[in-house]
Amino acid sequence: MATFLMSPLLSRSVTDGVRAGRRVLSAPDRVAYVRRMFSAVAPRYDLTNAVISAGLHRPWKRITVAALGLRPGEVAFDLCCGTGDLARLMAEAVGPTGWVVGADFAEPMIRQARGLAARDGTRSRHFLVGDAMSLPFRGASFDAVAVAFGLRNVADPGGALWEIRRVLRPGGRLAILEFGRVPNPVLRWLYDFYSFTLLALLGRIVSGHPDAYWYLPVSIRHWLDQRAMLDLLHASGYYNASYRNLAQGVVAVYRAEAAPGA
Repeated sequence: MATFLMSPLLSRSVTDGVRAGRRVLSAPDRVAYVRRMFSAVAPRYDLTNAVISAGLHRPWKRITVAALGLRPGEVAFDLCCGTGDLARLMAEAVGPTGWVVGADFAEPMIRQARGLAARDGTRSRHFLVGDAMSLPFRGASFDAVAVAFGLRNVADPGGALWEIRRVLRPGGRLAILEFGRVPNPVLRWLYDFYSFTLLALLGRIVSGHPDAYWYLPVSIRHWLDQRAMLDLLHASGYYNASYRNLAQGVVAVYRAEAAPGA
């Protein structure tokens, strides 16, 4: 798996290594750590997300899918799909004549996604283990791609965006739901305080993982702000990039398009 792209748009703290748990890891070691972490928390992942976000992750994901403007019969891709809740919303939008593929690099997450899909009876979804840096699809395979809280965790965010662009059809749409930078300094301090205290504690208790939800706020702090994320999208070959802040900028939904003649 590739290391972080050495892009001027990414800070040295991101490219040189990120703290995982209470250790600073190199980029390759961080990728291995993140895979093990998500594999370990997969059985309680949805419950933990619901607790630490107070259920807000659900409307955020609905807004993300709505940003794609999916139409019946389209083919869509949920990258870093986790347990597949975004893929379920996408499947509802494309209907029985459409198709949704979900991929994640943590195999236990894919097992959870397949089990949930089987229980709710939706037939228009397929889940597979896949690496965001090397997607197992031909070029121009999808009308739309969504990534929810996953781009921050891949080995090379810029490289992943180029790979997504490769599999998007000309004029295809990309929507990304990711943590952002809270512009108000008082609210930002309060959010940081919550992230490094209550969020980390709740995450550890509910997930059963000793430091998974200590990694979360640290990785957020090292991540790009909204303006830098737009710059990265433009540098990765996307057009009409925009974002919408949610929860005062705690998260943001980004939307961009592949060139019509790409």
